[in-house]
Order: sequence, then C-alpha cells, then structure tokens
Amino acid sequence: MGKEIGGDAFTADDFVRFGRRLAVETRHARAAYARGDFANTGTVAGFELEAWLVDDEFFPVPRNMAFLARMNNPLVVPELSRFNVELNGTPQRLCGTALSRLEGELTATWQQCLRVARDDAAALIAIGILPTLRESDLSPASMSPYRRYAMLNEQILTLRGGRPLTLDIVGIDSLSTTHTDVMLEAATTSFQVHLQTPASAAARTYNASMILAAPLVALAANSPFLFERALWHETRVPLFEQAVDCCDPGHPEHLRVTFGSGYLGADPTACFAENLSSYAVLLPFEVPGPVGSYAHLRLHNGTIWRWNRLLIGFDDSGAPHLRVEQRVMPAGPSIIDMIANAAFYYGVVHMLASQTVAPEARIPFAVARDNFYRAARYGLQAPLVWFDGQRATAAELLARELLPMARVGLAQLDLAAGDVERYLGVIAARLQSGQNGANWQLAHYAKYHDFFRLTADYLAHQRRLMPVHEWPI
Repeated sequence: MGKEIGGDAFTADDFVRFGRRLAVETRHARAAYARGDFANTGTVAGFELEAWLVDDEFFPVPRNMAFLARMNNPLVVPELSRFNVELNGTPQRLCGTALSRLEGELTATWQQCLRVARDDAAALIAIGILPTLRESDLSPASMSPYRRYAMLNEQILTLRGGRPLTLDIVGIDSLSTTHTDVMLEAATTSFQVHLQTPASAAARTYNASMILAAPLVALAANSPFLFERALWHETRVPLFEQAVDCCDPGHPEHLRVTFGSGYLGADPTACFAENLSSYAVLLPFEVPGPVGSYAHLRLHNGTIWRWNRLLIGFDDSGAPHLRVEQRVMPAGPSIIDMIANAAFYYGVVHMLASQTVAPEARIPFAVARDNFYRAARYGLQAPLVWFDGQRATAAELLARELLPMARVGLAQLDLAAGDVERYLGVIAARLQSGQNGANWQLAHYAKYHDFFRLTADYLAHQRRLMPVHEWPI
C-alpha cells in the first residue's frame, strides 16, 4: 500500500489475473515456510509514525506535497490525506541501545519536520485524532494526489454498492454521521511498531501480540475526541473499523479493519490463505517480478488492516522474513512516550511468546478480542479478563504483572540497562499518575471546555519532549 500504482481504471480481467497470481504466491509462501525458507534468526525493531500538519489556528492544513518536497527525506512519506505524513524509523537489531537509537533518529527527523513546517507557517503534531478536526476537512479534495488512494476509495464504495459509509459510535457521548468516501480513515493516526522475529517464533509472537493488544491500547490511549464529542478513550478503533467497512454483513469477522478471526496455528502463513479466501481484492495491479517476491500477496495484505498484522519482508541477502506490525497504539503524546510504549511492547511480547504454556491456551480468542474493545473504550479503567479467568482493571494488570514482565523481557533481549530503566520508568510514572494522553485530554477539556486551547497546550508540551505524565492541566 505504500508504493504508487499505475493505470487509470481496473477491468474484470485485471481482477482475474491478479487473483491467479495472488493464489500462486499464497501457495508459494506456505510451501516456502514448510521448507524452512523464511529467515529463522534475529529480532529486529522498527516503527511508523503518522502525524498531522496544522496551521496557526490548529486546523489541519492540506499541504503535505509541498512539505514533503522541502523535506526531501526518504524517511518521511505521504499518507491518505494532504494534511497527514508518515515518519519511518530505520530498523534496529533489538539489543543493546536499539531503543535509544530509535528515539534519537525519530527526534532528529521530528525536529527537521518542525523546521520545514515552520517555514510554511504550519506545525506538525502527533496525536491520535486532532481535537479541532471538522467533518468538512475530510473531503475528497483533501486526498493526497496518488492513484492508489483514489482507486482504494473507488473499490471500497463499489463493494458497498455505492452505499455511504456510516459512522455510529456510542461512548461518553455519541456520534452518528455518514460519508460518501473513505476520508474518515484520515482522521486516525497511529504509532505502528514492527517486530521481525525468527520464522519459528512468528505464530507465538503474533498470538502474544493479540493478547497484549488490550492492555497496550489502554496504556497508550490518546484519541478521546472526534468532531467535538468525547467518545472512546481510543476512538481510533471504532472510527477506523467503520471508515473502510466493505465486508459481507453476514461475516463481521472479515471487516477490512479487524481484530481478526482467531489465533494463528503452527503455520503463520495461514493468515495469507485467509486473505485469499475471505477478502475481495481492492487493488488488482500486476507487479512484474518472480513469484518469490510476493508482490501481489503483500499488496493484498496491505489492504486488510488487522490490528495486529503479519507482514513479509526481505533481509539484506534477499531471504524472506516474517514480522508483526502492532497497530493498536495512537500517535503521541510525546516521542519518549511512544518509544516507552514500544519498549513495553517488545519486553512483554517476548515474555508471553516464550512461556512454556502458550498464553493463547490460557485466554480464549473471544476473551482477548472482548478485552481489546473494552480497553479501547474505557482506557486504563477497563475491566479485563486475564489468564485463567483472573479479573482486573487494565491499570492494575499493567502495574502488577505486565510492567515487571517487560523489565525481565527487555533484560533477556539484552537491551541496555540504562535504556530499560529510562523507558520503563516512563511507563511506571504514567501508571502511578494515571495520566495517559486520553486522560490528560479529557481532564483538560473538562477544565477549560476549549478544543483550541487543548490543542495549543498539547502541542506546546509535545514540543518540549515532555512525557505525558508530567503535563500540567
């Protein structure tokens, strides 16, 4: 999905040819995994951060193309809307000072972005949903001028039979509206972390990531407002799921944005077979190259937005590898908060994936899924069901069990002790204060009733690189 595609329109033959190639590549990937062809060494970390361009009144400003031209940085690329951009990190072997290297690179890229935006009387802000966003901002006129986005919009509406997309969210307040395009998706920005893992550990790592999704989204929640309504602590979740809803109403587990249909078994590539059998092709663009490049499989997989998504990539020698893309965390509140969230995730998921008794044997999939949506709705106070039916709030579970687990996991990964203390210290202080991004935003609005002041204060604190538990209200 990140690469531009050619052509002006799709024909029925395009779908037929793409489907045939997709089927061949899916069989090839499954056979390659069975033969042991996927890389079985190394643990590598990376990230993608989506951000907003805003003007001096804190409204989104649709000028990403001029901004990107001035940036001239391959780590900063376009997103669906003209007021969003994406910052990428160079993958790091997950050992030693990998975490501080990720933070240092992101800080340097972020500061460059701020300087370039300032030259155009704009600013960059990392926040899950911009509190000052208006429905009128989400129009086709604000779509980035890339053919892949226009075609994606066209195909989703075709699958819906031309019916408008309906947004219906009940939370602290409620919101119901309709849109005739997929631009609602542009209202959600995230901090996606990647974890490349040995192929033999991919299924366990993926399943552990699904189980961890609930406490992780509660810990990181930073999206309580949409169109001036307080909804879920992480409103990105229902918003994104409904923004590109084109599934068969009889099969809600096949939403394009979904928690998934179940845990993975021994063969993680089974998820690509599910993609083939259960999801209509949206972008049937033929890509030249050998079957083993998996170009069509990867393109199709990129149009299915599981909250935890398994990806195929290639190492420097050309060998295919598997990695998990953890998609539940929003952008923001600060750089150190985001790297701390990533550190927590890497440590805990390592421990869960290496337990003698697999966690997925102790938490049914339906429970993990229900936990996720409760955590997205209620944040740190969400009631969760944990191993063997234990019950606790997300905050209690995080402080009592998961934070100590993260410390052990990062030590086992041989991360630098100073980094472990720095980033998990941020998590500990956040839990002690009870102030994550969502809670800070809700408390700020409760005090001032002013979305513009909220956004201005948020941006000021973010620019100072302050962790959110230190933000005054």
